[in-house]
Amino acid sequence: MFNFKYQNTTKLIFGKDKIKELSQEIPINSRILVLYGGGSIKKNGVYDSVKETLKDYTIFEFGGIEANPGYETLMKAVEIVKKEKIDFLLAVGGGSVLDGTKFVAIAPFSEGDPWDFLTGKASPQKALPIGSIMTLPATGSESNSGAVITRYETKDKLFFISNLVFPRFAILEPEITYSLPQNQTINGIVDAFVHIMEQYLTFNVNSPVQDGFSETLLKTLIDSAPKILKNPKDYDTRANIMFSATLALNGLIGIGVPQDWTTHMIGHEITARHGLDHAITLAIILPAVMKIRRKQKREKLIQYAKNVWNIQENNEEKLIDLVIEKTENFFQSLGIKTYLSDYNIKENDINEILKKLEEHGMTALGENKDITIDISKEILKTALSK
Repeated sequence: MFNFKYQNTTKLIFGKDKIKELSQEIPINSRILVLYGGGSIKKNGVYDSVKETLKDYTIFEFGGIEANPGYETLMKAVEIVKKEKIDFLLAVGGGSVLDGTKFVAIAPFSEGDPWDFLTGKASPQKALPIGSIMTLPATGSESNSGAVITRYETKDKLFFISNLVFPRFAILEPEITYSLPQNQTINGIVDAFVHIMEQYLTFNVNSPVQDGFSETLLKTLIDSAPKILKNPKDYDTRANIMFSATLALNGLIGIGVPQDWTTHMIGHEITARHGLDHAITLAIILPAVMKIRRKQKREKLIQYAKNVWNIQENNEEKLIDLVIEKTENFFQSLGIKTYLSDYNIKENDINEILKKLEEHGMTALGENKDITIDISKEILKTALSK
């Protein structure tokens, strides 16, 4: 196991009727900006609950944060922060809203263009405090220090990491997720699943604790998916999905082990250029990465096959074939098509995706930093069609 330092400062407030505790977590004299997405919180009762709980506070609102939070949109929220002297940010929504809120937390303190925080030209030195109410379990953003932001004008989708943007608290109320559209529930499951795989499917470093956590989370998501599609108001299953999504990317399973993230980096470029849902790109690219990198990931692929899918097969090459097929079939069972051609992305589009990867410095990806642009090209061609 590798050396590591680990600290997670987010308080998780989990269970039924937890929004009522919101006022206990924010100083009474705060000037709060509530940030949200397309307005679903006004239909499912969350908005009214928040307003009631914070009736004694000074509150401002900013809605319309996209599923891939846009720099151009978020800069409008930054203007409100500056004008109204906001001193606390409350994200009410899914990971996209929270990612956007993290950017809004640091942008007012930029000495130049806040986009520099995404390109790495500058590092955040200060941030507004953040709280969150999660309505869509998926990204784990409620308990980590990262965010992904899209600049639509230039078709760039980049990320930043800063300990300054760990949310002070995250309210996780599974019942809120009852009203989610089925595609958002599915996307959330896939997103969490691939987050785990990026930290698990690498190479062995004698880390049975992290591996055991990862395998349990993967099995929980696999078992939960058909249950929640059959009964969207199954509280226990919703609770397990929600907590799994948080643990998938709060740093716990990734400490002391190698991490990959090739699937995500390639997926970001597909979303930025072609507009596919983030989770869909992950479901397309992960099986292709498994196929192209089966030699490098051999030991972990075998472990994954046996411990997660319980595949009984003595021939190791066949075992690997079967587990890749199982993974792809799992995504397809959720209604996701797993090839680029299914979304009208053709071979001549691959070069533009590769050009963006190169432009963003993604030329040495993977747990061994040996996935070159040429290997990314192989992955994309493998993901093109069956």
